[in-house]
Amino acid sequence: MGERVRLRAKEPEDWEAFRAFEEDSDAVRSGWRLHPPSSTAYAKKRATEQAEEPPDLDEFSLVIATKGDDAPVGSINTHQVDRVHGTFAYGISIGTPHHRKGYASDAIVVLLRYMFFERRFQKAEAWVYSSNDASLALHRRLGFVEEGRRRRSHYANGRYHDEILFGMTVEEFTERYA
Repeated sequence: MGERVRLRAKEPEDWEAFRAFEEDSDAVRSGWRLHPPSSTAYAKKRATEQAEEPPDLDEFSLVIATKGDDAPVGSINTHQVDRVHGTFAYGISIGTPHHRKGYASDAIVVLLRYMFFERRFQKAEAWVYSSNDASLALHRRLGFVEEGRRRRSHYANGRYHDEILFGMTVEEFTERYA
C-alpha cells in the first residue's frame, strides 16, 4: 500500500471505470494500442473474466485504487518476467481524470517494492513512447536510468515514435526509497 493508492485485484464491478478510461482516445493513444470502442456487454464480460483469472506471483495486472474510497484510477501490470535473470518489465495506465495527482508514482513504488523485496527480482524495465512527455518525466523523476532507444517503433496519430527503455536496479531503488 502506498501513500495515495493501493494495488488490488480486478473485480467485475470495475468494468465501468475501465471502459470510461478506454473511451478517452487521447489517453489510450499514449498507451500500447488504440482499440475500437467495445460494447457494454464486452466490457462487463472482460472484467468478469479478468477477475476470475487465478493470480500469478510474478506476472499480473492490478487495479490502482485510491486509498480513501477504493475507486479505480488506473492499472499496472508486469510482463516480460525473466526469473532466471531476475528482470521484469511493467506497464502503467492512469485514467485522464486522475492525472497529476501522484497516483502513478505511488503505484510504481509499491510495485517495485513488492517485486524487489518480496519476489527477489533485481531489475525493473519500462518502455515509454517518446511522444509521452508526462511518462518520460515521471520515470526520470522516480530515478530510472535511460538505457536505450528503439527508433520509429510505434505508430500513433499519423506519426512514428521512438520507444525509450528505462531501467532501475534493486540497488538504485534501495538507495532512493528504502
